[in-house]
Amino acid sequence: MVERVRRVGAYGVLRDPDRRVLLVRGSARADFPGVWSLPGGGLEHAEHPAHAVVREVTEETGLTVEVTGLRAVVADVVPYPDLGVALHTDRMLFDLTAVGGRLRAERDGSTDLARWLTLDEAAELPLLAFTAEAVGLPVVPLPAGSLRRREPFAGPGAGRRRQRFGAYGVVTDPDGRVLLTLIAEGYPGAGRWHLPGGGTDHGEQPVTALLRELVEESGQLGRVTELVGVDNLHNPAALGPEGYPLDWHGIRIVYRVQVDVPTEPAVTELAGGSTARAAWFAPSELRKLPLTEIAEMALVPSR
Repeated sequence: MVERVRRVGAYGVLRDPDRRVLLVRGSARADFPGVWSLPGGGLEHAEHPAHAVVREVTEETGLTVEVTGLRAVVADVVPYPDLGVALHTDRMLFDLTAVGGRLRAERDGSTDLARWLTLDEAAELPLLAFTAEAVGLPVVPLPAGSLRRREPFAGPGAGRRRQRFGAYGVVTDPDGRVLLTLIAEGYPGAGRWHLPGGGTDHGEQPVTALLRELVEESGQLGRVTELVGVDNLHNPAALGPEGYPLDWHGIRIVYRVQVDVPTEPAVTELAGGSTARAAWFAPSELRKLPLTEIAEMALVPSR
């Protein structure tokens, strides 16, 4: 039986004045030694993705960077047959600018070289698929034997730590109404109105997950029009249906979604879900509603 494992990572797209892109090479300690990728890596528990990418890029390249935007969010699954694992990685790709430091290789880490490369130079190197797509190059299969990880994956975390990656929408219709969902009793935030969306499944892209959740929670068919940003939630004592506190870390991607043909909202997910009901609201009604933090931030930031 294949074990499903999940990771969340933050990566940086960084170019110099000559439009070269910054890439790093996997070291002998990496899962893909000798293969190049965007600099970046996994989030620590409770760490904001924007903070993680700044930390990781500095560790791997010696450069001090600032985040200028969220470029894309993608997911991929890599099978590890020798370990009986399928690793799903959610990757947030940030646009960065360098503000200091000097380019150097990482010391005793998962990368061993950092270089500014033209696209022609990068095209001659083995690249991880998400990196090739991010810089506009064709995805080329890696050479046989590139995957060399032999050690087991670490567990999900000590004690009651939990991490959840989700996709949520600022959902509107042609009349400018906003769709919200009411959190059911027994769940964190019960009784508050929330952005439609939820956790992504193993192997699922965030946009696909959001549109699926939109149907389950409200019966609406939508189309994603824009990537808005990322929200980070850390609640060290979240109390949910488990009945005991959890150290909860949520990473929530927010998109704009248009519903071209709105209908009367109806919850279609299985009974016992976290959504009690859904409804359309005029913008003028939003300030009177008890909203979750992420909904308030996205919809009425001046409240």
